[in-house]
Parts: sequence; C-alpha cells; structure tokens
Amino acid sequence: MSYAIIGFGQIGQALAKAFARSGIEVSVATTRDPESFASAAAAIGPDIIPKTLAEAVKADTVFLAVRYESHRDVANALPTWKGKIIIDVTNTYGVSPEELGGRPSSKLVAQAFTGGRLVKGFNHLAAAVLDQDPAVQGGRRVVFLTSDDESAAASVAALAERLGFSPINLGKLDEGGALVHARDKIWGPLIFQDLFKKAPSAM
Repeated sequence: MSYAIIGFGQIGQALAKAFARSGIEVSVATTRDPESFASAAAAIGPDIIPKTLAEAVKADTVFLAVRYESHRDVANALPTWKGKIIIDVTNTYGVSPEELGGRPSSKLVAQAFTGGRLVKGFNHLAAAVLDQDPAVQGGRRVVFLTSDDESAAASVAALAERLGFSPINLGKLDEGGALVHARDKIWGPLIFQDLFKKAPSAM
C-alpha cells in the first residue's frame, strides 16, 4: 500500500510528521516544483518523499490536505481515481450553503474524484494539535472518520491506528458525518474537540 499527502501547509506537514513517527513512507506534493519544499520534507524525516503532483497521485491512498476550493485541481490530475482511497481533510468554513447545494462538502469532493473511494477524516483537529504525538495521557488521540464506503473506512481506520491514533467511525457522510462538516460559518459539533481513548486496563 502506498500513501501520498497532497498539500504541504500546516495540516499536510502535521500528517507527514505522523508518518515519520511511525516510520511509514509517504509522498508529499503540491502544485509547485518538489524542490521548493524538499528541505522542509527532509527536516521531518527520510520517509517523507517530495514528488510532483502527477507522481504523488499514483499512490493507493491519498490525503487531500488542500483548501476545499482547490480540490478539483487535484482531482483533475488523473482521469479516473478508480480503486483509490481519498481521505478528505478539507474544511468548508465560510463556504455558502448554496455553493454546496445543501449537501455535506465531502459529497461534492467525492463527485470530483471520479471512481475514488472517499473517507472524511483527520479534519477535526487544528494543525497545532494534529502535529503532536497522538500517544498522550495514557491513551491515543481520537480521529473521526465518516464514509459511504465501509471498506474504505475500515482501511483508513487501520492506517490511523498504525499512525498512533484511535479512529472512531461516525457512519455515513450525511449521517454522523454532519458532526465533522462545517456549514457556512458554523463548525460541526465535533470539530476542534480533542479527545483521547485510553487503553483497556490489564486484567
């Protein structure tokens, strides 16, 4: 399984650090030449590989860590995303309900990534929190996942555990997913909630 992070701002770099802590190789890309952020990637660790956008989107699982408004630019990098898992880390605070047609933003993102299997996740934590080691307070930091594809959600949950997080599946995008979607200038109720799940006590 290969992984890529598209977007290398604060969120993208926080995700890259999670991969580095776990010793898992991940490609990172933006619309810029990879040489422009190669030193920042190297500072995180040797498993963080700068690539062009065209190269990075060949990965099996792709984190979409760009502004919501830029998601179509990434989607257009491939004619079809069939079989690939897209983890939607975008947020739509301030985007008008009319633009979204009354739907969760991830529904529109899923439409743009033709054939892809979309999971909304890792978007509820502020970059400064996501940047930290998730092993804290005798447990692991929670990440919420929501998807209309149960198999894709299970695959992302397994990856989240490898990265040291404790995944919680909220169900479908238009059900529990509403808790982690912003609408206009209202954040979803679970956005910015920094929760931990403690390991079961030994018997």
